[in-house]
Amino acid sequence: IKEEPYEDQENSSFSQVETTFEDVGIKEELSDDDAPLSARVSVLKREASDEDEDDMPLVLKKKVKKESISKRKKMSDDEEDDEYSEDLKPKKKKTSKKPKVKAESQAPSSQSAEPSPKKKKVKEEEQEVWRWWEEEKKDDGVKWNYLEHKGPVFAPPYEPLPKDVKLLYDGKEIHLSPEAEEVASFYARMIEHDYTSKDVFNNNFFKDWRKTMTSKEKELITDLKKCNFKKMHAYFIKKSEERKAMSKEEKKALKEQNEELIKEYGFCTIDGHKEKIGNFKIEPPSLFRGRGEHPKMGMLKKRVMPEDVLINCSKDSKYPQPPPGHKWKEIRHDNTVTWLASWTENVQGQVKYVMLNPSSKLKGEKDMQKYETARKLAHSIEKIRREYREDWKSKEMRIRQRSVALYFIDKLALRAGNEKDEDQADTVGCCSLRVEHIQLHEEKDGKQYVVVFDFLGKDSIRYYNEVPVEKRVFKNLQLFMEGKNGSDDLFDRLNTLILNKHLNELMEGLTAKVFRTYNASWTLQEQLKELTDPGYSLPEMILAYNRANRAVAILCNHQRSVPKSHQKSMENLKEKIATKKEQIEEAEKQYKFAKKDAKKGSAKEQIVADKKKKALERLK
Repeated sequence: IKEEPYEDQENSSFSQVETTFEDVGIKEELSDDDAPLSARVSVLKREASDEDEDDMPLVLKKKVKKESISKRKKMSDDEEDDEYSEDLKPKKKKTSKKPKVKAESQAPSSQSAEPSPKKKKVKEEEQEVWRWWEEEKKDDGVKWNYLEHKGPVFAPPYEPLPKDVKLLYDGKEIHLSPEAEEVASFYARMIEHDYTSKDVFNNNFFKDWRKTMTSKEKELITDLKKCNFKKMHAYFIKKSEERKAMSKEEKKALKEQNEELIKEYGFCTIDGHKEKIGNFKIEPPSLFRGRGEHPKMGMLKKRVMPEDVLINCSKDSKYPQPPPGHKWKEIRHDNTVTWLASWTENVQGQVKYVMLNPSSKLKGEKDMQKYETARKLAHSIEKIRREYREDWKSKEMRIRQRSVALYFIDKLALRAGNEKDEDQADTVGCCSLRVEHIQLHEEKDGKQYVVVFDFLGKDSIRYYNEVPVEKRVFKNLQLFMEGKNGSDDLFDRLNTLILNKHLNELMEGLTAKVFRTYNASWTLQEQLKELTDPGYSLPEMILAYNRANRAVAILCNHQRSVPKSHQKSMENLKEKIATKKEQIEEAEKQYKFAKKDAKKGSAKEQIVADKKKKALERLK
């Protein structure tokens, strides 16, 4: 079972994989009866596709039911799959009972002869699966031999505002140049957001906005507080409402347009195989937000042009064409990297990439390597743990610090942490912890030697944890904190490079990140062992899996900020729970009476009692 959503990834956002405490909570309370039948079927197919037959109770139940009704000819595997998917939907009466041979010779519209488009699509996808893991491995460093794609899709050009929608400055309407108006529109869209109440955001925005103004505009607009963006904001709200109120036909046309774009730009060819691209659209210009209290929030993220973009493809491929009137910055043929296009964004100077979809061969190889390294660690973990425990007593301070840091990375799945520049958000990991980030308690809430962690981790997500530790670790922490101020480093003789170098000496390929992968995978595995039972129904299995995922989320501190709709979602959920409890209560009463009647009555009443029992089990 993949632990993917819980691992750090370069081009991922937790929303992609994203298991949140709110989401998990909702999933845990829903039973099979709450979901549409089609949804349950799709979940079953997805989750149980590679599982043993015993793990598919609904399918088995289906087969038994079919056999008891009438004797039928033995169907092939494909026919059984088709029958299963069709039987769970309301059946239409067949117009023909002719033999299969004749049906095949009939017109394509014949229901019995032609599979549905949905089934056709599934079969096509199955045929296109590239079993890359069965192929011989390429030479070290070589990722592909042939790569062809059509390049990225750029953001559409700016559409000027209607003439009656203008910025007000000191109560007067101002006509802005297109460049200045576009940047002003980014701010206007956000005026109801918390960001626009922050001085850092406003100062950075105003500074970058003035850079896009003409000399006359600069002379006139000197104070952001005198700017009134309300007309512009109202216009964007109106446009948003119009999009929401689009007719079915308009939405369908938009969807088809998007699908055509995906067909053209969303795929590439690697070594003769068609692979899906993850992010072929370059993000439009906007205002940088950042995570937490980022010092660069509000700065302008400039429009990316073809002249900024590097293209990577093979020499013998058909090169992607830039938009008319433009040219690429450079075309490379580097088969040791996995990216298709790259550019440098202007705010933080980070290189951005167009990468393949997570389901692709290159991403799959990377994942496979990651989990194989974690599997390798499983054979050495006890030895490594014994060694770092011995190092708690070392005479060298650097070794003691390294061993305590490794203990935290192993026990708490902390990230290693890197040094930050002044223009980056103040987030920390294990190696970059400061004295102010921990508190030591000889005793707390009945537990001895408690360390309280409180700091901002990756993406400015708060990490708060009260952890009982071993006595020697506690004493070492007291030693590390002696004579230091709150802003001083806790591990002043350690950094990520030193730690990872030591880990690589213990086991080839071992890094702090591998510990995180190993512990997350181990937690999921142990939770599934504890929470599942071979006799579980599908909804019970899903519930157990979600609970196991939640345990991993807690270990890895995976969470997100509370969405605006959270309160409403919780109210709806409470209402569903209350309704469900009432249904269970009623079902229990009905089963109780049916059970009494069955003891006194006939076989028919026993069947009724069994049905009531099954209904109660489903509700539970």
